[in-house]
Amino acid sequence: MNILIISADNFEDSELLVPFYRFKEEGARVDIASLKRGKITGKHGYEVEANISLDEVEPDAYDALVLPGGKAPEAVRRSQRAIDIARRFFEKSKPVAAICHGPQTLITAGLLKGRYATCYKSVADEMKLAGALYEDREVVVDGNLVTSRMPQDLPAFMRETMKIIRKSGN
Repeated sequence: MNILIISADNFEDSELLVPFYRFKEEGARVDIASLKRGKITGKHGYEVEANISLDEVEPDAYDALVLPGGKAPEAVRRSQRAIDIARRFFEKSKPVAAICHGPQTLITAGLLKGRYATCYKSVADEMKLAGALYEDREVVVDGNLVTSRMPQDLPAFMRETMKIIRKSGN
């Protein structure tokens, strides 16, 4: 199992670290991609190594994409490369899991129209304007897409993300 996490500085620490370590528990190879290689720092001061830049990502080499929240998606969604990567995962119907502000990248990519999804409350109006069928629930699953609202939803988010990945055969 090969997992891609895309993030940047000011990520919500738990929303990146919980999936990262959960996938490691499963024996997955997990790459953290950012605008450039090197350390990125979370809102609460945790540092992680972005071991790959967005330009180096080969989307077809991964089984699932994870988009943590915090303020990082504001930077990520401005990267055309991040948008292209997200679109490729949807084209191939691979699992995509986004939490909190993470769906903003999917909104910018135009991938949520007609899809059931959730997000942090301050992103809800933007999500609805993008044509998503917004639901205020701890986790929403729509085909290959898993979304959640906030760190407190991480148990449900990871449970459903793992189900989708296993169902996809990875």
